[in-house]
Amino acid sequence: MKMNSFILFFVLLILACTKEKEEKPQPPVSDYKQFGSLSELEQTILQLISLPDSLARVQRMNALWDSLKTNRQIPFAVGDSVMFFYKGQVNTVLWAGDFNSWNPNTSGWAGQRIGQSDIFQVKRTFPSDSRLDYKLVINNNWVLDPANSYVQYSGFGPNSELRMPDWVFPKETVRTEGVNRGTLGANQLIHSSSGYLGYQVQYKVYLPYGYETLNNIPVIYVTDGHEYADDRLGAMVIVLDNLIHQRKIKPLIAVFVDPRNPSNLSQNRRMDEYRANIRFAGFLAEELVPQIDADYKTNPSVNSRAILGTSLGGWNSAFTGIRHPETFGLIGIHSPAFDQAILQEYNSQPQVQLKIFMSTGLINDTQNQARAMRDIMQAKGYPLKYIEVNEGHSWGNWRALIEEPLVYFFPPE
Repeated sequence: MKMNSFILFFVLLILACTKEKEEKPQPPVSDYKQFGSLSELEQTILQLISLPDSLARVQRMNALWDSLKTNRQIPFAVGDSVMFFYKGQVNTVLWAGDFNSWNPNTSGWAGQRIGQSDIFQVKRTFPSDSRLDYKLVINNNWVLDPANSYVQYSGFGPNSELRMPDWVFPKETVRTEGVNRGTLGANQLIHSSSGYLGYQVQYKVYLPYGYETLNNIPVIYVTDGHEYADDRLGAMVIVLDNLIHQRKIKPLIAVFVDPRNPSNLSQNRRMDEYRANIRFAGFLAEELVPQIDADYKTNPSVNSRAILGTSLGGWNSAFTGIRHPETFGLIGIHSPAFDQAILQEYNSQPQVQLKIFMSTGLINDTQNQARAMRDIMQAKGYPLKYIEVNEGHSWGNWRALIEEPLVYFFPPE
């Protein structure tokens, strides 16, 4: 008798739990979807936040949020429109990034609460092929967007990434299976004489796959080399491996020159070295190049030797090129932080034998300086490949434009 009572109790308990589960409101499957327009998404949000049943309202808003994250639609970008979102119980949300020069107090970048919900939004328009770095400033704390899985590293750490619909991911920055890989050597030191820098400089050398069987190999010297060689930033080693394997460029050597003090890596000397520094340019041309030519199987021809840099490093590339055209014939420039002096120097000096690549972003980047130099170079008759992209001053911009100067400078035979 006791056993039968226990069985009856257990059955009733299961039925009660089943009934409770059946009565608990579940989000409709339709809440999990990929939205095709901004108006459709906005209308859905307004419908959900107006539901009278508080439990249903919370459940369905959470389901919608999960759907947006799963479909990578936060931020929500379609055409040239984008809506940034944040969901949480906070007082203020601000957006800072390439789009407002990283100033969260720029007018129009404070999140607006949607109704009485815990969702904040900012709506903007950008060219449909833009790619931009950003962060959220929540109650004065700078954080990555917790709902956005896209991240791009900078020299100061990771940022969240806005990818507009027509932006094309640079596949050459991803290590491809089966690609023959070159080698990136350990740090080496060269002591610059007192006539140039008077201190030690650190660098690494990339050798292409099959180096042992090659001769007369072209060389590219890369300033801010520790960042260009970092897979999270420039990813240049990956790009070199892929392009060489695919025979889009000749096998080449890359010398990644590190601006940091080897004895104290927190001391970065680029602000001094890259700003039209005659001594640094002389060190590159008169000390480092001869050392590399002595140690490796290089092609010593000026037309087989390039220098590449970004921002101040781009300024340095242009400066080194016009001061040492007998050494560097190929000049690579990403987002140049030019001053008027270097513009005037190119404008006033006779044309020298240089082949030049230059690029800039168009969203709070260096487009004014780059366009001024472009016009000067074209008027002088310099061979120039010039590219503008809808991006900011970031590694997401530059890493996607490493292939272009390499193919321009070192096409396969």
